[in-house]
Amino acid sequence: MFRVMLDKEIRNHLLSFRFLAVFVLLVVIVPATVMILSTDAVRKQDDLSRRRAEIQTYLRSYAHFNRLYGVIAPVQPPIPMLALVRGLTDDVDLDVFDNDPLPVMFPLIDLTFIVTILLSLAALVFAYDAVSGDKEDGTLKLTLANTVPRSAVLAAKLLGGMITLFVPFLLSVAAGLVVILFNPRIGWSASDWGALGLLLAGAAVYLAVFYGLGLFVSARHASSASSIMTSLVVWVLLVLVVPNLSPYLAELIIPAPSRIRIGREVDRLTDVERDNLGRKLSAEKRSAVIAANPVLASVERMSEAEVKAAIARDAAFAAAYETFRKESEAAWREANVIQGEKAEVLRTELRLKEAAQTRLALDLSLVSPLAGFTYLATDLSSTGMLNQGHFADLRGAWGRLYAEYAQKKMADMRRADPTVDLWNTAIDVSDLPRFVYKEASLADRIKGALKPFLVLFGYGLVFFAAAYVSFIRYDVR
Repeated sequence: MFRVMLDKEIRNHLLSFRFLAVFVLLVVIVPATVMILSTDAVRKQDDLSRRRAEIQTYLRSYAHFNRLYGVIAPVQPPIPMLALVRGLTDDVDLDVFDNDPLPVMFPLIDLTFIVTILLSLAALVFAYDAVSGDKEDGTLKLTLANTVPRSAVLAAKLLGGMITLFVPFLLSVAAGLVVILFNPRIGWSASDWGALGLLLAGAAVYLAVFYGLGLFVSARHASSASSIMTSLVVWVLLVLVVPNLSPYLAELIIPAPSRIRIGREVDRLTDVERDNLGRKLSAEKRSAVIAANPVLASVERMSEAEVKAAIARDAAFAAAYETFRKESEAAWREANVIQGEKAEVLRTELRLKEAAQTRLALDLSLVSPLAGFTYLATDLSSTGMLNQGHFADLRGAWGRLYAEYAQKKMADMRRADPTVDLWNTAIDVSDLPRFVYKEASLADRIKGALKPFLVLFGYGLVFFAAAYVSFIRYDVR
């Protein structure tokens, strides 16, 4: 009997105009979206290649430590799954806005948008009259008159609607994947394909959440007209209102200091105050060295060429000057440490409060199933906050290697020329440690996506249970 009811639900949906509209929409939009995003991903790869070539040209001809880090600082490379999910890696480029504002004002849609907006709305459109509509045309009373369990009726409606919606979605995704498979510039790893399978499983759970919600709303109304209005109101609240309000609510509950104000204070501490303190400490230490070494009495009035000549002809002057230089550098290091510690206190306070605010905003946003699927999709595809943390860890590890390299290089420069300007002298950096980006493992992605998946699964159970309880008590007369 269940099979008969399931076939009936699927057949009714397949013969409806809403199925035709959703099917055409998916078959057109999904492949077109994948094609556009694939082209955009290839363009990003080309931009990165050009940037790397320009950096290599710079390093060969004009590399000094004053600007070196800013030039070679690691940037997030294009993720292969950008062909499906845009996530957080697609930063707004102000130059692009100056040339053509439309891509910034109306950004490209992606698979996450299609699932969270189109599929959720389609699920409610399919389910809003599943119970109330059958009551209006009398079929529900006839079905239950045959002593069919209400649980079986409700399960058939859920499963039938899910199959009717999800199969066309899978077909449209498969058509889009053909574009990826035939594009040699987009190479997916086994982890990416595994992530895609899990992402589609999450999409099925997300679809079940909204279909269960539609059944619940339909089982709470006597007419399909009132059911569709309630469904749309709930959809707007869950999909549009809650995710957008959660950051502002978190900011009200856990306020964080202004980044601009903290940034200005940090700049003052590490720039103006650091320079004043450095000059003061350096003058004190240099005066002490000069007092202890009369041979340096006129060193502060000597030109660089005169200092080099004196070092070459007078060993005593050379030894005293080395002490003079080290004490001066020690004074500036001390100034940097003192002011750096003051600045770090401000940065730490800001970082902790922003982290707490972000965690609260994430938890509040999970009230919306849209937020749950968005986190799941972006974490699995390495385009979300999980990947930002992973990239920050890789960048930090490379930064430590760079700091060690810079210190060693500067020490070599100082040994070769005691008077060299360490920060503004062009050097050979062909042996510079290179930054290599590697995506997080599939296991790490799954771990990051587990919480939103469980939240979505919990929503699905809650809405189906609510629909079941409402349907058991539903008056079919």
